Amino acid sequence: MKSTVAQQLVKYLEARGVRHVFGLCGHTNIAVLAALSKSRKIRFVNTRHEQIAAHMADGYARASKGTSVLLSHLSPGLTNAATGVANAALDSIPMVVIAGDVPTHYYGKHPHQEVNLHADASQYEIYRPFVKRAWRVDSAALFPEILEKAFALAESGRPGPVLVDVPMDIFSQEIDTALFDRLRANTKRIARPSLDRETAVEIVKKLAAARRPVIYAGGGVLLADASDELRELAEHLGIPVAHTLMGKGALPDDHPLTLGMTGFWGTRFINEQTRNADWILGLGTRFSEADCSSWEPEYTFSFPPSRLIHIDIDPTEIGRNFPVEIGAVADLKRALATLVEVAREVVPKGIQRPKVVKEIAAARAAFVAGNRKHATSDAFPMRPERILADVRAALPRDALITTDVGWNKNGVGQQFPILTPGTIYTPGGFATMGFGAPAALGAKVAQPDRVVVALVGDGGFGQNPAMLATACEEGIAVVWVIMNNYAYGTIAGLEKAHYGTTFGTVFEKDGKPWSPDYAAIAKAYGIDGVQVKSAAGFRTALERAIKSGKPCVIDVAMQNEPVPTAGHWNIMDIYSPGRKVHHVATGAVAAD
Repeated sequence: MKSTVAQQLVKYLEARGVRHVFGLCGHTNIAVLAALSKSRKIRFVNTRHEQIAAHMADGYARASKGTSVLLSHLSPGLTNAATGVANAALDSIPMVVIAGDVPTHYYGKHPHQEVNLHADASQYEIYRPFVKRAWRVDSAALFPEILEKAFALAESGRPGPVLVDVPMDIFSQEIDTALFDRLRANTKRIARPSLDRETAVEIVKKLAAARRPVIYAGGGVLLADASDELRELAEHLGIPVAHTLMGKGALPDDHPLTLGMTGFWGTRFINEQTRNADWILGLGTRFSEADCSSWEPEYTFSFPPSRLIHIDIDPTEIGRNFPVEIGAVADLKRALATLVEVAREVVPKGIQRPKVVKEIAAARAAFVAGNRKHATSDAFPMRPERILADVRAALPRDALITTDVGWNKNGVGQQFPILTPGTIYTPGGFATMGFGAPAALGAKVAQPDRVVVALVGDGGFGQNPAMLATACEEGIAVVWVIMNNYAYGTIAGLEKAHYGTTFGTVFEKDGKPWSPDYAAIAKAYGIDGVQVKSAAGFRTALERAIKSGKPCVIDVAMQNEPVPTAGHWNIMDIYSPGRKVHHVATGAVAAD
């Protein structure tokens, strides 16, 4: 029996459990769209820009804890999506990108939209620096095998995106269905490595004997769905837990052993705990620059004298930035389960560190008290701390939060309590402006019964407002809170601090702060829009939007105040050697 590659692709995705495909049409992929139109199991989510589709697929994968599928057209479609796919790559998000390409019989002739200035039929190589693998399908008969490999690779080891580039004539070719049928016997779930008992015993003994141990949780803990196991280990051995930006929420922020985020946007207390630790257990972290204060030993980490145990699914990360005394390649859920089991045997009564718990509680209370004035301020434009405080008060404990970059990411990482593990989605490694708003749509598609709020800046929201069309068409009830400081605020604060100007970083017209009316734009797209006029009116507007069950944009003017930075970032030394200057406020924005 024969049918087209496009038809069998859709049946394969159905059998694999794929329920949504995100993308945008083009003449190279309409055979797939036609096949999708007949599917009763898969919904195609149509977007107005490929970057929107890629970020939606990213948010969907994070919220569903599965692999997302992105459908793209060739060349400009593929390059439009590249930013979103690269963001997923640097945050280890599994994604299968299926892209159309020029017909095979036109290779080298430079047909419509082909990229071939250096090699023929080479558009797929555009993705080579950031996907785990890029395939070009040169034979229809090989497509089933490549597709199977693509999903396996995206999900195995350190997860990430892959690209399957398909010439449009291959989508329309008929092949024997037996080529796909034979894949049914192949497992769709590959067992992941655990931690051997001997190493687990060594690690537990080191931590139990340590005087000032710290667990350092990265985003890998959340990707492995290992928060419960992390909590059990921390509680049994009484070890405080610090985290990276991407590891936020690995242990709830109100847990008595949670220290908080380290590095440039960490607090002095947290950075001192990690810098003065005698043993650190690093879990699923790259020890990246901002989290580690540019790796300078006087701020966040000092190896030696601190000694490091590092467990990660990716062997290339172990020892990359700091010397490691014990390194192990393992799936964190399985590794932590083994460590918990061994800890209960080696230290049956557990370890209590009441002094540490008391210190954490005192530092947390002091931080909240020091922030209270701003978090309760009635000033308008609003203080960013008040916006975050009102959002947290209005949301259920398990609401899903997406951020963008700037104050909304850095401030949330430092000051916004995440109370349920795995409920915050942030652009980490690539730090993509424009991620948060469309990623929230993907998260809501994956978790339709959860409240989903995007905390984004006006710079980020303005990147791709066309996503509102998809929200309206699909009825995706996300609430976008635009923390509007009329600027690329973080960069404006940097430029002002170091060079005395905000040139090219603020939004002005005729020398005055200016912003589009985002509430009106939302209404033009057919969804609710609210422009907040006072600090007192913000929470009421947010609660009303959540209760409505409809998509809604809330535009709130915000003062451009810097996030407190107790750590260090070496770019400051590049801008202003020896001055120890970070960011400054850039003045009030317009209030109406």
